[in-house]
Amino acid sequence: MKNDYLIERLKDEKKYGISGGIYNMTQIDMAFNSNHIEGSTLTREQTHFIYDTHSLPDGGMKVDDVFETINHFRCFDMVIDNCNKPLNENFIKALHYQLKTGTFSSQSSGAVIGDYKKYANFVGDIQTSSPKTVSEDVTRLLGDYHSKRNKTLDDILAFHADFEKIHPFYDGNGRVGRLIMFKECLTNNIAPFIIREDMRAHYIKGLNEWQQGGEKGFLREFCASMQDEMLAKLQYFDIPYLDKNEKQEEIFISPETDDYIRNFIEKGKALSGDDNNDFCRVDE
Repeated sequence: MKNDYLIERLKDEKKYGISGGIYNMTQIDMAFNSNHIEGSTLTREQTHFIYDTHSLPDGGMKVDDVFETINHFRCFDMVIDNCNKPLNENFIKALHYQLKTGTFSSQSSGAVIGDYKKYANFVGDIQTSSPKTVSEDVTRLLGDYHSKRNKTLDDILAFHADFEKIHPFYDGNGRVGRLIMFKECLTNNIAPFIIREDMRAHYIKGLNEWQQGGEKGFLREFCASMQDEMLAKLQYFDIPYLDKNEKQEEIFISPETDDYIRNFIEKGKALSGDDNNDFCRVDE
């Protein structure tokens, strides 16, 4: 997988505010799915409406769901802007700060945005890192990760599993972790992917098995299937994903995926009154 073409297209479409393309679709798909995995009540249509119109659709919505959707758009821009830079603690904290800024949950006594948690927590049956050791644990995790010269999908999944087990923040760990996975796939010429919210149970099962030192194949194969869905979208938008001298295999685009992309583009045209996406950009 060679991501130069994809990175260039994402950056160009972001810069020029092009709607109905791979950048627009990935922004909405990732914000909707990643937030929904964590309990957001916004529908895909509401997420699409907020992105394209910079306004709120009719109907009751939780304030934090709206803020975190808008903030996720900006986090994804941070990923695109920094995809050629090494992953570090400052970037991880900056993602968290952007994701949680302005939310009601960030105003609670236990909340810390843009820095590590101050109270211990559990994730399911897994005990996470103590607040006293989080910084040391993240530093060690990054050190081990960067000691690998040619990173593979397994390396990125291992980082993700360990990051989620550390659970460094009071909230937002899953979304920050999935943004990091997308970034590191782009950085290391690995097909990026989005975890679909309707596949949450498979994702959690694979993650738990990996974290408990057991089966790794389930999460690996699951994420590979999510990569296939992304590759089908790249093919639809005519974005090469191999070097010029490599033979690019035809990726099967299911009727459901084809219909989804076509409907997405048409819906974007109907919703978007202008092509200015400054709403979703991060100030330099």
